Amino acid sequence: MFNPTYSEEQQSIVATARKFVAERVIPCAAEWDEHATMPLDAFEGAWDLGLMNVEVEEEYGGLGMSRLTGCLIAEEMGYGCAGFGTGIMCNHLASLPIVVGGSAEQKERYLGELTRSFSFASFCCSEPGAGSDVAGMTTRLSVDGDGFRLNGQKRWITNAHYAVFYAGFATIDPGLRHKGITGFVVPRDTPGVSVGKKENKLGQRCSDTADVIFDNVRLERENILGEVGQGFAIAMESFDFSRPMIAAQCAGIIRRALDESVRYAQERTTFGVPIAQHQAVQFMLADMAIAYEQAKLLYSKAAWEVDHGVKRSATSAIAKAISADLAMKSAVNAVQVFGGYGYTKEYPVEKLMRDAKLMQIYEGTSEVQRIVIARHLLSGRSG
Repeated sequence: MFNPTYSEEQQSIVATARKFVAERVIPCAAEWDEHATMPLDAFEGAWDLGLMNVEVEEEYGGLGMSRLTGCLIAEEMGYGCAGFGTGIMCNHLASLPIVVGGSAEQKERYLGELTRSFSFASFCCSEPGAGSDVAGMTTRLSVDGDGFRLNGQKRWITNAHYAVFYAGFATIDPGLRHKGITGFVVPRDTPGVSVGKKENKLGQRCSDTADVIFDNVRLERENILGEVGQGFAIAMESFDFSRPMIAAQCAGIIRRALDESVRYAQERTTFGVPIAQHQAVQFMLADMAIAYEQAKLLYSKAAWEVDHGVKRSATSAIAKAISADLAMKSAVNAVQVFGGYGYTKEYPVEKLMRDAKLMQIYEGTSEVQRIVIARHLLSGRSG
């Protein structure tokens, strides 16, 4: 049964991540956001401390930590800057199709590339006309002699300009829907691979986002993950593994919103008393505290299930859906607590609100999570 406790090692890692965030992320996050700067030196600092790629197995140069440990780190990164956390999380996401469907040789090459030296990777699934509808993708994988040709455009790709490889999905025939989806991994320097312009985003602005274009890219069999036509299952299992980390980042956003709001409410006075004494403000603070506990427990349970081999449950979708919605609500309430000041860049809560919105959109919108949950319920499965 799920045990919501954390080991001494996990608590030590949280302390390391929290210190790093306090010293290297929070003081700079507003500037990164203002200029949409991807802070490579800070990312490299996280890599040096072992806060990136933590779940890669030891035989491939990683630390072999649990998904739960990765989520605990993600919460701290979300607390400091969700855009920074997304950049780190994307390395985890890009490695998952390889972990799930890759051969030993593919794992040695690509996972080892992330652990041998500081580097980024990208996950390529969404397209201009196919975001949540994974089975509707049109990026085409065509047989070419003893290999393949890859053609198509992927959109909203995190770390796109900095990735050393792209792990993604294409179809051998759009008419086959999910039965045609096939996983692939391709190095950045492969001829025909290019990256589009950097997106100018509402929030998470220090996270690099751009299109990745595949123009008649030659792939060999060693670039294919698993078997042709088995990619949909690899993608869905990858999402099951990654969604707890999104929920963990949401927990970090909620905790930051709460901490900032409590501090401000105790300092700001109206009608002769600190606003913390007004019941309307107290209710908003209480809601944030409730939201944090919900998100923390749910992402911990979802990660625990992944670590213990519980597959295809609805917990990851539940954790992602409710945590994203609660992060947005908490950030909006934080702005409300700050009043007019919360609407300015003088305080961090306006950035929290902008950053939180993406959590309801990427890796499956909150609406799609509810579809996943409902289908699970209607299938008669338990858990």
